[in-house]
Amino acid sequence: MPAKLKIKPNLSVDFAGIKLKNPVLTASGTFGYGEEYAEFVDLNRLGGVIVKGVSLKAIQGNPPPRIWETPSGMLNAIGLENPGVDVFIERKLPYLRQFDTAVIVNVFGYSLEEYVGVVERLDGVLGVSGLEVNISCPNVKAGGIMFGTNVKAAYELLSAVRRATRLPIIAKLSPNVTDITEFACAARDAGCDGISLINTLLGMAIDVRCRRPRLANCTGGLSGPAIRPVAVRMVWQTARSVQLPIIGMGGIMTGEDAIEFILAGASAVAVGTANFIDPRATLNVIEGIETFLREQGLDDIKSLIGAVMA
Repeated sequence: MPAKLKIKPNLSVDFAGIKLKNPVLTASGTFGYGEEYAEFVDLNRLGGVIVKGVSLKAIQGNPPPRIWETPSGMLNAIGLENPGVDVFIERKLPYLRQFDTAVIVNVFGYSLEEYVGVVERLDGVLGVSGLEVNISCPNVKAGGIMFGTNVKAAYELLSAVRRATRLPIIAKLSPNVTDITEFACAARDAGCDGISLINTLLGMAIDVRCRRPRLANCTGGLSGPAIRPVAVRMVWQTARSVQLPIIGMGGIMTGEDAIEFILAGASAVAVGTANFIDPRATLNVIEGIETFLREQGLDDIKSLIGAVMA
């Protein structure tokens, strides 16, 4: 048995030039804009906050019902509801600036021009540490083709975004593809600074008595512990394919769940669905990581990145 560490282990990481005091972030869409959870979580203790997705103009989202609990997970079809980038900058971001915590803005659009527009608006804005680009959106100008499931479209989009800003760009990849490494390579070739994965898996639930879908949108994104083995596998594959830092996510509930992603090759992790179960989930994960390092006699989280023996 390794000797327990008596000193406080170092949890800090440098993710694509973004300084994180620890590797635990909040997954976009599960933590609002930070203020919604501030009653339960000291935001200064987090490695970073990835805010709810922001688009060029306000979006109302899908009609209810928009969430359905599944075994070991959750389906959601919120529809990326948000007030638009200008309202975010004017009303949401000022609150986050008071904390010593990195703020990463998740951005999306329904055309290449919309993505570029929102990114240009955020470039150079005080308090924004980086951008997480959600490419799991349909390109309405190309007949609804998904940016995140077409390698050429993903490369063109991420290249355009890269040219539009000096901020670190983190590509959030869709798991609904045959080979995740093709998209990771496209992100690398487009000049991205990091990768987030995985986004939700496409799923569906049906009320067998009413014979209707549980969600008004029929299908939705599956998240939670049920998808964790898929997410860990994709992080591992991606880490072996590209030399880019990875934010791993997908069903992280505990510190040891987070360590699993880090061993697979993630430099940081994002906690999502767990926030709906316990608003202090992020803090529990941070404490769990520290406890694990102490028990293993390790003084630095970075010693575990990609250390799986496979």
